[in-house]
Amino acid sequence: MSGTPRLALPYISPGQAQKELTHNEALQLLDSVVAAAVEEAPRTTPPDTPAQGACYIVGAPATGDWVGKEKSLAAFSSGGWRHIPPVDGMIVLVQSTGTWAIYRSGDWELGTLRASSLVIGGQQVVGSRAAGIPAPAGGSTVDTEARSAIGQILAAMRAHGLVEI
Repeated sequence: MSGTPRLALPYISPGQAQKELTHNEALQLLDSVVAAAVEEAPRTTPPDTPAQGACYIVGAPATGDWVGKEKSLAAFSSGGWRHIPPVDGMIVLVQSTGTWAIYRSGDWELGTLRASSLVIGGQQVVGSRAAGIPAPAGGSTVDTEARSAIGQILAAMRAHGLVEI
């Protein structure tokens, strides 16, 4: 039986008997990946009593029913565990932390957001990283308190990655 190119959702074949099985399997898979959410950060062991509809990212090394299914989404249904291989760009909400996980280049990134800018209320508040700013030095009048304050501001901006070191 063939399936869709990205999520491998099963196609119904012409003349296939028991079409409802193929259709129901596709619905189960869609239920797990559309607006996907996992219960917690990756785990290696299946929970003892998972709720129907619960979904997890399988960590390494996987144990129990999850052996050999590392990095997949494990969705529990009335038929048991369904393992969904992730594809680049798949995004899931990690419900326990309220953060996002995205599958990129063969691995899950948890809590990392990537963008070229941050816009809040229609105003850009963070853009691309600026070039490094040197600490204050020189001048005919030295204000040590001002230099200390500017130095602390620059240190905070560097620590947050807003300006180069």
